[in-house]
Amino acid sequence: MLRDELAQLRRLGIRHVLTQALNFALVLSTALMMWKGLAVACNTDSPVVVVLTESMEPAIQRGDLLFLTMPRSTPLSHGDITIYKVPGAPIPIVHRVIETHNEPNNTDQWILTKGDNNPVDDVGLYRGMRYLKRSHLVGKVQAYVPYVGYGTILMNDYPKLKYALLAILGGGILLQRE
Repeated sequence: MLRDELAQLRRLGIRHVLTQALNFALVLSTALMMWKGLAVACNTDSPVVVVLTESMEPAIQRGDLLFLTMPRSTPLSHGDITIYKVPGAPIPIVHRVIETHNEPNNTDQWILTKGDNNPVDDVGLYRGMRYLKRSHLVGKVQAYVPYVGYGTILMNDYPKLKYALLAILGGGILLQRE
């Protein structure tokens, strides 16, 4: 079967193969532009994230897809669900704000978080800090879609699945005959 496909590609010529490669590059660049446009509109580098743990159950489940924005000047309040990244930590964390403190002239806000399913606050995750600053925040959760992120979790847990899916999609685009 592969031999037949290669023979078909030779008959079509280099022009057809280059056109298919250009179509593939166009799909990739469109996806990148859409991601960057969404990041600018939402004021965050990560406008969409997947929940990897059960620390926010029952409100947010593992595998949920979260949509984020980063409020420019609006202060965070008790109960807001945020995503933060502590310097040196491998992944961002999704937890709820349980305490806030504003500096006297409102130049910054200090935040304490906790997972809904965790018995204690997150001070132990802050790597020596007592509170988070707004600069540690990735974004504030605005909406979510349940269970849609399980595909991402499966691809991270099973890297061969990710490469197989990419090979199938890339091969489908390159071998498409239109």
